[in-house]
Amino acid sequence: MANLAINGGTPVRTKPISKWPVFDEKEKEYLLKTLETGIWCRTGGEMNNEFEKKFSEFQNVKHTVTVCNGTVAIRIAIFGTGIGPGDEVIIPSYTFIATASAVVEANAIPVLADIDENTFNIAPKSIKSLITEKTKAIIPVHFAGAPADMDEIMKIAKQYNLIVIEDAAQAQGSKWNGKRVGAIGNAGTFSFQQSKNMTAGEGGAIVTNDDLIEEKVRSFHNCGREIGQAWYYHFNIGGNYRLSELQAAILLAQLEREESHIKKRTENAKYLNKLLSKELGVEPIIYSDKAESSYYLYIARYNAEVFNNVPKLKFVQALNAEGISAIEGYPFPLYNQPVLQDKKFWNQGCPETCSYYGTKIDYVNIKHPVAEKACKEGFWFPNTVLHGSKSDIESIVEAINKIKKYSFELEK
Repeated sequence: MANLAINGGTPVRTKPISKWPVFDEKEKEYLLKTLETGIWCRTGGEMNNEFEKKFSEFQNVKHTVTVCNGTVAIRIAIFGTGIGPGDEVIIPSYTFIATASAVVEANAIPVLADIDENTFNIAPKSIKSLITEKTKAIIPVHFAGAPADMDEIMKIAKQYNLIVIEDAAQAQGSKWNGKRVGAIGNAGTFSFQQSKNMTAGEGGAIVTNDDLIEEKVRSFHNCGREIGQAWYYHFNIGGNYRLSELQAAILLAQLEREESHIKKRTENAKYLNKLLSKELGVEPIIYSDKAESSYYLYIARYNAEVFNNVPKLKFVQALNAEGISAIEGYPFPLYNQPVLQDKKFWNQGCPETCSYYGTKIDYVNIKHPVAEKACKEGFWFPNTVLHGSKSDIESIVEAINKIKKYSFELEK
């Protein structure tokens, strides 16, 4: 008779730790209010304006511009900071494809850096080794909600006169050395996609303390218009990347409870750290004292040897069968993605063959040992597991120990 749930045994849990997304009467109130105004588009509405104001206060930044998603946010921030053809932009090799694709969309070149073995964030030492006369910017990713080492990154940026755009898609409310991420560099970008800590299903935002960047970003996201000018006057290249009033209404309600959610996730993450520190085989990521994560994800390392050499994917599948939500994580670093391996960019080879660049780039032969190891060992718990009680957190460890005990039941 099987013991593990993946083989037909009784699972540790029969219900998820928490439901997602979280909403209550406040979302309904704001949505109904917006519906009744009859103004569902941003133009003429007040919900986006109100959210931008409150999100700026929350992030302690001068300007926020809402947009339709997090990928577009990166793309517009790249435009707003003046990055374009011929420029190289350094990004981590352990990140979602959007960090790279937004650079390519600007006809610039993504240059991939290795990550820090302790945090899975971009490694400043690797950044420095990649700087050339064509380097224009760095896009650090605050992966899983945990800030990258912004002290070192900003030192490098200052030394080489580089732009810094923080990809904070997963890091609403996170802090580095007491400062909210997103406004430490020249600009920061956020996502409000379904799985994010604050969500409207889709959505994004760009933040900055720079008035000129805000002006460029605001024009770009609204078809090249400028504030105070006539509707059919278009002064810059741009498109309609606006967020709807209905989405902004949801985000207003989401924002009101985010501080309490961060506190809850942080408390549970620390408790899980404590429990896992005693469990040989699954090791938690421990961040610098300067980093305050908002815990979009809880990252852990998996040691297959302790689990009878069961592959990580099979272990994750077994966890899910036991009623514990877990994610395999990136199967390989960004440079192994087919779009980069085959350089399926624009017609006629741009941006690689752009006259302002004209250098062959090679993603095939990149090998980042730390990123490779992170993809082999790292797996993720989604934010939902950190919204439960202490006993819920204890059930995670119970499931891990159960899989360890009966790992011989799993196919290798």
